[in-house]
Amino acid sequence: MTATATIEHFDARTADPDTVHAIIERDGVVILEGLLSAEVVAQVNDEVGDVIDGADPEAELFNPIMKAFHGAYTKQVAGACAISPTFATDLMCHPLLLALCDRILLPSCARYQLNLGHLLQRGPGADEQLLHRDEAVWSDVPKPAPELQLATVIALVDFTRENGGTRIIPGSHRWPDRALSPVEQFAQARPTAEQIAYAEMPAGSAVVYTGGTIHAGGSNTTKNPGAALTSATAWGGCGRRKTTI
Repeated sequence: MTATATIEHFDARTADPDTVHAIIERDGVVILEGLLSAEVVAQVNDEVGDVIDGADPEAELFNPIMKAFHGAYTKQVAGACAISPTFATDLMCHPLLLALCDRILLPSCARYQLNLGHLLQRGPGADEQLLHRDEAVWSDVPKPAPELQLATVIALVDFTRENGGTRIIPGSHRWPDRALSPVEQFAQARPTAEQIAYAEMPAGSAVVYTGGTIHAGGSNTTKNPGAALTSATAWGGCGRRKTTI
């Protein structure tokens, strides 16, 4: 079934941060095309390639629940900033991403900071991830609360629905079930196919969403390795930023 939900796209090279912020406030998500040049994408892929190739999707994780959450056929590598200097400078310090963090996180905190960075590759056979809100990990924060994080999934290869591109539920950051506990949220009816949008975008683009927006990794039904992803999270006080590439 073809999804009817859509995500608004911007050209990251010319986008006005205030306009992008307004759409994130409205929809909980945007796509920024051209955030990274082809040269930067190639450099990051070159710097992380050997590490990703050597990663074992069957490796034990610190928490078996997290292993089940990411599923089989998914390679994970932590410490992206230490592995790729280009990731640390050209990506994590990108002016547009920092401008969005300033607008979304900084009003509620003294500062935000990078929390973690990891590379993900959803290989052939990877199933759809469970739809979720990232802010569920902060279940001890009293509600209502300000935005706790900003997430960015940046494509290091072209993202398609077939190779595991991120699934997003636009507007779900405004759903009333967000006030419930994570357990109560998961007990609610799942989003319908018509409510799901797919972050299909060329390499170097990013899908940016808040911690309250429901999303999940897609399934990889191709015979080629899925999109290489890198995840990094920053927070400060009540603000937190997560970036997945």
